[in-house]
Amino acid sequence: MLLNNKLNTSQIMFQVICALSLGIAANYYYFGWGIIFQIILAIITSIIVESIFLSIRKLPIKSTITDFSGILTAILLAVSIPSIAPWWIIVLGTSFAIIFGKHIYGGLGHNPFNPAMLGYAFLLISYPLQMTTWANVFLDIGQSFDLIFNAKSFNAISGATLLDDIKTKLSLGKFVNEIYTTSDSQIWINIGFLLGGIYLLIRKIIYFHIPLAFLLGLSLTSLILSLIDSDLYMPFYFHLTTGATMLGAFFIATDPVSSSTTPIGRLIYGFCIGVLVIIIRVFGGYPDGIAFAVLLMNITVPLIDYYTKPKIFGDKN
Repeated sequence: MLLNNKLNTSQIMFQVICALSLGIAANYYYFGWGIIFQIILAIITSIIVESIFLSIRKLPIKSTITDFSGILTAILLAVSIPSIAPWWIIVLGTSFAIIFGKHIYGGLGHNPFNPAMLGYAFLLISYPLQMTTWANVFLDIGQSFDLIFNAKSFNAISGATLLDDIKTKLSLGKFVNEIYTTSDSQIWINIGFLLGGIYLLIRKIIYFHIPLAFLLGLSLTSLILSLIDSDLYMPFYFHLTTGATMLGAFFIATDPVSSSTTPIGRLIYGFCIGVLVIIIRVFGGYPDGIAFAVLLMNITVPLIDYYTKPKIFGDKN
């Protein structure tokens, strides 16, 4: 993500935050104020936790907070979890992401794992019910506040995601042609993040290799499965516009620290994430596989970079 050398770290992070705005706006349009509350809670938690750890490490607080890296991590986690999750979910997840995803390794530039996805995986494994119950209607500010802060339950306005619902029906013996449906909210949220990703490409904030390879790996894998048995596997275009596909392709997989750094390595890295996302979505125990796919590929980055580093001019080896 250091493609544009004219921008410093805080400017780059701020550009990424701005690029997220269309996807966030679409989320708000369909599901209401919950996403706003989650983002505010995440940012506040990020600033407090990071300030504490910087004080412990006797490092400057203002310059680190204002580089926006921790705030970006917080926002990415906030837009990844259900907008009606209890307040303590985002507080715990953001704290875990900042502590164990960033500062325990020495801070920005040293973390081997994507901090936001590490926090997301921690929450999904630890609190599966809260992490798989989503709003399915627009919630005003009062309803969102009651759900998030007062732990009130509105069963009529919450439920599973489209991915989870379809996966459950397929496991019960239903066929694709019986249950195939689209979701305007999912489509437009993905379009929002896609447009934000295109903005980052135009501004040269991210390289094209990872998102292109990611979407190619996801599309080819899902296409192959649907060609094998179209009654059991959803078509590739369903996966492109459902779940966190575009958020993952342009904002999560492209993390500059935990992703591959060589041109060929970025293609391999992104393609494998796309493949793993479909494998987890179709055969795994979770409806969407972005977080686990990214974390699994984070582990392989040193190996990928080692075998794909470009040769030095004049080197005969």
